[in-house]
Amino acid sequence: MTAAPPEPPADAGVVTRLGSGGPWEALYGYSRVVRAGSLAITAGCTSTVDGRVAHAGDAAAQTAQAIRIGLDALAEVGAGPGDVVRTRMYVTDQIFADEVGRAHNAVFGPVRPVATMVVVAGLIDPDLLVEVELEAYLPA
Repeated sequence: MTAAPPEPPADAGVVTRLGSGGPWEALYGYSRVVRAGSLAITAGCTSTVDGRVAHAGDAAAQTAQAIRIGLDALAEVGAGPGDVVRTRMYVTDQIFADEVGRAHNAVFGPVRPVATMVVVAGLIDPDLLVEVELEAYLPA
């Protein structure tokens, strides 16, 4: 006799899409955070506050701000820092890698999500030095 498959979580078919009111979301057609069942994913988060780049020239402070923005978005769909299972960091120059990595560790050191850091040619605003994406898993 074969066991019946497990029942899917009650919210398995629900997708929640939220914006933050950032300057590019409506213009380019994306959400700040999407939760689909147990998975919650942010769009790329930068140090853009009220439509302006905060902490120009300071990669560590931009990283901390971007992570805060991402965590605030995840909180809107019920996820916290301990639920983060993956991060991606995009830096505009390799010289920023250590300070960006240390700013990441200041928040996620105890959580230890899988992480990727990539050097890119540039971001949407030349004053932006880093962009961060967060993914969280919320067990049913």
